[in-house]
Amino acid sequence: MSAVRSLRKLGRAALLGTTPRGGLPNALEHVAQAHRRHHPGADLDALSRAYVLAESSHRGQMRKSGEPYITHPLAVTLILAELGAEATTLTASLLHDTVEDTELTLDQVRSEFGDEVAYLVDGVTKLEKVDYGAAAEPETFRKMLLATGSDVRVMSIKLADRLHNMRTLGVMRPEKQARIAKVTRDVLIPLAERLGVQALKTELEDLVFEILHPEEHRRTDALIRAHREEPDPLEELAEVVRGVLREARVGAEVLIRPRHHLSVHRYRLKRGRLGPCDFGRLLILVGEEADCYAVLGELHTCFTPLISEFKDFIAVPKFNLYQSLHTAFADSSGRVAEVLVRTHRMHRVAEAGVIALGDPHRTDGAEDAEADRDTDGERADPTRPGWLSRLLEWQSHAPDPDTFWAELRDDLAQDREITVFVAELGSTADSVTLHLPAGATCVDAAYARHGGNGHRCVGARVDGRLTTLGTVLRDGDAVQLLMAAEGGASGPSPDWLEHARTPAARLAIRRWLEAHPEEPGPGPKAPEPTTSDATATEATSGEPPAPEVTADPAAADPAGAPAVAEPTAAETPRGDRRTARTESAAVAEGLPDRPVRLARCCTPVPPDPVTGFAVRGGAVTVHREGCASVARMAGTGRAPVPVRWRPSADASCRVTLRAEAFGRPHLLADLTETIAVQGAAVLFAAVEPPRQQRVRHTYTLRLEDAAELPALMRAMREVPGVYDVFRAAQPAL
Repeated sequence: MSAVRSLRKLGRAALLGTTPRGGLPNALEHVAQAHRRHHPGADLDALSRAYVLAESSHRGQMRKSGEPYITHPLAVTLILAELGAEATTLTASLLHDTVEDTELTLDQVRSEFGDEVAYLVDGVTKLEKVDYGAAAEPETFRKMLLATGSDVRVMSIKLADRLHNMRTLGVMRPEKQARIAKVTRDVLIPLAERLGVQALKTELEDLVFEILHPEEHRRTDALIRAHREEPDPLEELAEVVRGVLREARVGAEVLIRPRHHLSVHRYRLKRGRLGPCDFGRLLILVGEEADCYAVLGELHTCFTPLISEFKDFIAVPKFNLYQSLHTAFADSSGRVAEVLVRTHRMHRVAEAGVIALGDPHRTDGAEDAEADRDTDGERADPTRPGWLSRLLEWQSHAPDPDTFWAELRDDLAQDREITVFVAELGSTADSVTLHLPAGATCVDAAYARHGGNGHRCVGARVDGRLTTLGTVLRDGDAVQLLMAAEGGASGPSPDWLEHARTPAARLAIRRWLEAHPEEPGPGPKAPEPTTSDATATEATSGEPPAPEVTADPAAADPAGAPAVAEPTAAETPRGDRRTARTESAAVAEGLPDRPVRLARCCTPVPPDPVTGFAVRGGAVTVHREGCASVARMAGTGRAPVPVRWRPSADASCRVTLRAEAFGRPHLLADLTETIAVQGAAVLFAAVEPPRQQRVRHTYTLRLEDAAELPALMRAMREVPGVYDVFRAAQPAL
């Protein structure tokens, strides 16, 4: 109702004409009052001149509702003024329809009000259907998004413009209402969310809800009306909280924040039924960030906290700059209240988002300049946040309006963002921080990092483990991309499309596949596992990952090794007499007469941390502490036997190593030569068939001194094409 009353006041003021009162047109009084609440000393001269020009340009034009057309730019400007927009934005919002709907030209706007205002007006000016036909709407949004990339105030004006149009949509035909509401739901509301303008987002959601789901809206409205007729238990809880905080000497304002219609509807669907405390939340506003945590401590001390409801968006802000503490508590009567705790400035940003940040190009010492800077001295302004940079990047590769429109809706449907840290394996350069939508995979990371060259990605490690390209990334993951050499025969598989979540990746993959219609993508298929067997062993055994241990049935002693696909260059002297000398290098403490054998599943060597287990026949088998067999035998109740390396023992050892590399000619020769140069003897070697340009070599080696093992592994890693070398272990049965 307040919006309707404001509209009527603006209409009456517009009909009174532009007679100045104290130098300000009558119709601007409401706008001026709202603006001065946020900017007390603001100069309103440009705003006054903009209104006079807009009113004269739109004179004689009427809206379908019957009001003078000038009431629309006035209402849009009032919305922005109430959210704290600065004078340049308000000036442009008064003029935002003049170039589109009147004889006024953009050059005239620029001449009168400068480049900034002209840029904002041009940014929200629609493209003509006469010129673009059915593509006019998507191309208009493309134009606005490109302008928003340089100045987010463009989208602020568009969002306020759409809000007022949605408020007055009742005069339209039902089918047109539905079409506009769907575009608002799919594009404008997600943009409002990403720009942090919650005040506009929530009202737009309710207006769309009423148009597209009238029955559910009426049912929800009836529930809210019935709730308002009864005493609200949150009022009592709020007073109790005020008393708790007063006693703790924490200065705070405790308010009740009602849920809007769509929020109530969603909450009812989630919970099944609504309790008397479910129609709103407590909002606690404090002066400093430290006070937020002081409030949280008092609430969790004096009430029973619901820990599952706690979220700290102050330490980890949302991608749209939203900051707040979320929690919930139950009082002694069992009533549960949800609580938001934030500073006054956090609240202003939470409500108005980018509008509260003002001019993104301001560099002088203007008012609030310090408040608009983050702790590093940089402006906390999302003019080019990660999602917008990604959007501007991929849209340039979507020349088809239908493709752009479909990809835009899909991109905006991703309502959360993650941060991952990406580097190339073996690179000494610092990792690059990438902001990706939630649900993004290694495929998306490759294209976000390398653009069109992302098709050279043949594998990835996530937090040190080899993984599939289709692996969904989590916030904070460290990703190493395995890239094929320039000019190599590499390219994406059609399967990659199933795992690409970002438009940039999908468009690049489609372009490559269209350019190579007869070629099956030689790149790795995302769904196929590229993990080492260690990952599978760790997943089934429940053991923590061991950085240099991988399980491989082929790595067992040659005498009992399972078959390896197409073994190559196998030399397997099975009766090496030096094995016994190596096995006597360990002794079972307390059982000096027992024979000690080194387990062939993990090939321990001095000075590996080891443990032993008694086996049939009275012998003690020694395993590395990270071996899967240790956990398996301990889990069955087998008692471990302490063992140690004999200091005076022969230092020679046998060890099994696995090398993972990109396939290339002469790789086997180069590796075996490197092994020989390091003084190791090859007892057994096997090369698995290449898979997706990668090969695995397994070597059982004899070293004269176990201390030489680290140098040998380093030398093998330096062989061109080799991206990892690690100890091998047979998986526990």
